[in-house]
Parts: sequence; C-alpha cells; structure tokens
Amino acid sequence: MERTRAWRRSQARKRGKTKAVHPLVFKPEKNWKLLYTRADKLIRARQLGMSYPIRSTRQLLDQE
Repeated sequence: MERTRAWRRSQARKRGKTKAVHPLVFKPEKNWKLLYTRADKLIRARQLGMSYPIRSTRQLLDQE
C-alpha cells in the first residue's frame, strides 16, 4: 500500500491533532531584561525568594 500525502492527511483528520495536547499555559519571564516594569521585577523577585533591587553590603550598612 502506497502511503501518499492524501493518506497521511486523512489519518490526521481521523485521529485528531495530537500536537496541541496541552492548552497554552502562561509562563512568567525567565530573563530579567524582559521584565519591563519595576513592579513586575519586585513580584518576580518575591516569587523567587530573592531581594530586589540587589544591594551591595555597603548599601545595606548605610541604610541602617
């Protein structure tokens, strides 16, 4: 049996599309440069458990 393009297309229609199994789920940015606003960076830093903006030891001592 020769499997032509028409056969492959009919099989795809019969079985349905398997590529889109998972619906689109929002994924937050991984790159800090892509986070535009300061508020977004603060939220992401809180999620990651890190302090933002990143301050040096000298800045932390001057603050206290």
